[in-house]
Amino acid sequence: MLSRTIPRARALFAPSSSSLRALSTSAIRRNVQEITRPAIDTPLSLWNFTEEENMLRETVRRFAEDVIGPKVSKMDEEEHMDPEVIKGLFDNGLMGIETSADMGGSECSFTSAIIAVEELARVDPSVAVLCDVHNTLVNTVLRLYGSKEIQEKWLPDLATKKVGSFCLSEPASGSDAFALQTTAKLDKGGDFYTLNGSKMWISNSAEAETFLVFANVDPSKGYKGITCFVMSKDMGVEIAKKEKKLGIRASSTCLLNFDDVKIPKENIVGEIGKGYKIAIEILNEGRIGIAAQMIGLAQGAFDKSLTYAYQRKQFGKPVGEFQGMGFQFADVATEIEAARLLTYNAARLKEEGRPFTKEAAMAKYFASVIAQKAAGNAIEWAGGQGFVREVGLEKYWRDSKIGAIYEGTSNIQLETIAKFLRKQYQT
Repeated sequence: MLSRTIPRARALFAPSSSSLRALSTSAIRRNVQEITRPAIDTPLSLWNFTEEENMLRETVRRFAEDVIGPKVSKMDEEEHMDPEVIKGLFDNGLMGIETSADMGGSECSFTSAIIAVEELARVDPSVAVLCDVHNTLVNTVLRLYGSKEIQEKWLPDLATKKVGSFCLSEPASGSDAFALQTTAKLDKGGDFYTLNGSKMWISNSAEAETFLVFANVDPSKGYKGITCFVMSKDMGVEIAKKEKKLGIRASSTCLLNFDDVKIPKENIVGEIGKGYKIAIEILNEGRIGIAAQMIGLAQGAFDKSLTYAYQRKQFGKPVGEFQGMGFQFADVATEIEAARLLTYNAARLKEEGRPFTKEAAMAKYFASVIAQKAAGNAIEWAGGQGFVREVGLEKYWRDSKIGAIYEGTSNIQLETIAKFLRKQYQT
C-alpha cells in the first residue's frame, strides 16, 4: 500500500529550502540546468512535487501499465470492471489517498489524488473515474463533514475494501441538481428517516457497497431541506437499470431506486438541511478530478498515436516527420500542457485553502475540450489503424465525450466562469 511505501505526507507549503527558491546572482544547479538570476525568493513552478507525490506517480503508472493495460479492451467490450483491478486499487492504497493513516488510508495530498487519476486515465479513463469519484467525492465528504463516529465507521472500509458511490443526480435534476425530488421523512419515533425516490447517472453504483445519498427532509423549504445520508447497499439500494454507454463502458452508471428505505438518523452527514452546501463545495473539488481524468486521457491518446506515427513509413520516411504532422503534434502537445497546468494550479489552490472555484471550472472546461481534440486527432494521425477497435485509439475518443457532461456540463463551467467575470468587471 502507499501508506507503507510512501512516508506520511509533509506540509506542502511550509517555508523551507524545499518549498522556496532562494536565488542569487551566482549559478545554481537545478537538476541538470544552471540558472543565474537576481537574488529573489520565488515559489516553485507547478511542475514541482513532493517526494511522496513523485513516488505515487511512479507507483500508479506501473500499476496502470502492468495490471490495467492488458485488461482494458476486455473490460470495455464486456462493459464490466474487472474485480482484480478494483482489488489492485485498494492494495496499492489508491482508494484512500487523502484518508488518514489511522483510518487505513495513505494520508497523501489532494494533488496526489489528482496525479493518481491522471495516471490511471492515461491507460483507462473508466478506472480513473471509479478512483476519482471514490476519493474526491465520497471520501472527501465523509472526511470534511462526517462526525467522528461516522468517520470511524465508514472510512476504514472505504480505504481498504469497499467502493463508494455519490448519489445526487435524478431524472428531473441534472444540471439543476437542487431540484431533486427524493425525500427522507422522519418517522414518528424520531429514530429513522424513510427514503423514497430515484437517482440517475450514478457512477460506481454497480460495484459500490457504500452510498452517499442526497434527499430532501422538508420539501417546503426547497433546496434548504436537502440533507446528505450515508448508507450501505444492503440497507435497501435497488439497482433498477445499468446504462449502456458510448464511452467509459467499464465504469458502471446506473439508475437507483429507494423504496421506503429506513436510514438511522445517526447516518446524516453534516447538518440537516445543509446537503446543498456539501454538494456545491464537493463538486467544485470533484471538477479538478475530472480535469485530471481528461488530461490523462489526452496524454494517453497522444502517446499511443505518436509512437505509431514515428514507426509508420510512407514516401520513404516516418509519417511523423512530415512538417504538417509535426505542427499538429506541437499544437496538441501545447494544449495538453496548458490544460495540465490549469489543473495543477486549481489543485494547489485548493490545498492552500484559497478560492479555487473559477480555476476548477476553467480546468475542467478546457481539459474536456482538449481531450476531445487530442483523441480525435490521434485517430486521424494513425490513419486506418486509429479507426479499428483493436488498437484502442477510438476508445479514447469515445471516453472523452463524457468530460463535457458529468460533474457539471461545459456550459455550466462557462457560466461559472462568466459569473466571476461579471462580479469582477461590473460596476
